[in-house]
Amino acid sequence: MEILDKYELEIEKIVKTIRTNKAKLIVLQFPDALKPYATQIAKEIESKTQGKCLIWLNSCFGACDIPLEIKNLNPAPDMLIQFGHSKWEKTNNLNIS
Repeated sequence: MEILDKYELEIEKIVKTIRTNKAKLIVLQFPDALKPYATQIAKEIESKTQGKCLIWLNSCFGACDIPLEIKNLNPAPDMLIQFGHSKWEKTNNLNIS
């Protein structure tokens, strides 16, 4: 996946958490910069788990921006996974201050 060349998304950690919790319906929430890759990421997660991913396309302004509307989904999701990009970008010898 092209996105994995630029960002460390911790896909294997996510897969392990989904498996451990036996989550079947997972909501993925992305900031705007990562939304173009949302379907790729969802497919990758689904291919490694028995879960089905829903992509939350509304706003995401950080970890405190929990989409409370997901409680109205039927069936209710088992898990919400929020992605960000602030500290996950691989730096590979870049001096970032």
